[in-house]
Amino acid sequence: MKSQKIILPADAGEQTKAVHAGEYPDGITGASSPNLVMSTTYVVDADTGFSVEGMEENDAWIYTRWGNPTVHQLEEKLAIIEGAETAVAFSSGMGAISALLFHLLRAGDHAVISDVAYAALSEITNEMIPQLSIGITKVDTSDLEALTGAIRPNTRLIYIETPCNPLLRITDIAAVAGIAHGVGAKLLVDSTFATPAATLPLTLGADIVIHSLTKYLCGHGDALGGVALGSKADLMPLRKKTAIRLGGALSPFNAWLIMRGLATFPIRMRVHQENALQVAAFLEQHPKVKRVVYPGLPSHPQYELARRQMKNFSGIITFQTENGRETARELAKKLQVVHYAVSLGHHRSLVFYLHSEDLLQTSFKFATAKQLESWNNFAGEGIFRLSVGLEDAVDIISDLKQALDD
Repeated sequence: MKSQKIILPADAGEQTKAVHAGEYPDGITGASSPNLVMSTTYVVDADTGFSVEGMEENDAWIYTRWGNPTVHQLEEKLAIIEGAETAVAFSSGMGAISALLFHLLRAGDHAVISDVAYAALSEITNEMIPQLSIGITKVDTSDLEALTGAIRPNTRLIYIETPCNPLLRITDIAAVAGIAHGVGAKLLVDSTFATPAATLPLTLGADIVIHSLTKYLCGHGDALGGVALGSKADLMPLRKKTAIRLGGALSPFNAWLIMRGLATFPIRMRVHQENALQVAAFLEQHPKVKRVVYPGLPSHPQYELARRQMKNFSGIITFQTENGRETARELAKKLQVVHYAVSLGHHRSLVFYLHSEDLLQTSFKFATAKQLESWNNFAGEGIFRLSVGLEDAVDIISDLKQALDD
């Protein structure tokens, strides 16, 4: 059978949940740390069915694509940290996103999607999803008037990302939840950049929360994973009807690595924020830097919303320089502590240049001049996305300074 009941104090703190939620000593060996169960199949009784149709949440393990003890422990931990009834883990963040889109939308439906979001989400909703006769409207979801204007009678889904990747533009979750539920639509929130340390979207009215586990929740840059969190009413059908059949199962080994990373998640997020505030302040004063965008800075255009909606400002900074491509070449050549690499949320600092012309040809297709203006205001000809790690802030700053200075 599946895991024994996990009992934590009702008022358990964030760090206690991160360490203990979903975990329990092994009943046979007494091992304190979670087991890594790599088996793909399990011995069952003779009356076990061969279809997921009759599967219930607490049934015996049958086949790891359907469910696995190590993955289930991770799902329990994530659900408790996020304040959700349940969670469904996937092999990647895009695995979670794709499963949700295919599960919730049918031919003839319409969805409103953030016009700037994770590139793969933008691209799948530019091409593949509309080819299934599903209407997609891209809007700046921080603009509530534009979002409301995009609603149609057949709108079934509103999908937001806050802060959005890569602009760090923020959307008011509670306000958008009111708009979505007023028209009978589901609200999905990709909260990868914010993390549960900053924002709990379900408490603000979201129906489902998505995270790329690859980023802050794992925290070490060594395991791909994704998760959808919400109510059992929403997610049990997702697991049975879509997730299992599409096959994007999370590897138990990756689940074990992510679970290990989660034990230090609240501590790491505090240091990410502390370091990012110092690095952002340094960059704002550097003569080569034209603009810095960070939700924890008063210069962020939505600073008051960030303060209201985020308990932690996370560790992602974007900044602009003159001649960004040339600066990127210099950073890639000179940086020592900071790695010139994609991704984010790792223990080490990472920076990468995102050229506007390239992104506007491939990922982001703006329908209005106002949307393009918003992009230009945040990104200009291109931005550096800096994921501030756990190194000493003085060393991160020193490395950036020697690479930026002539």
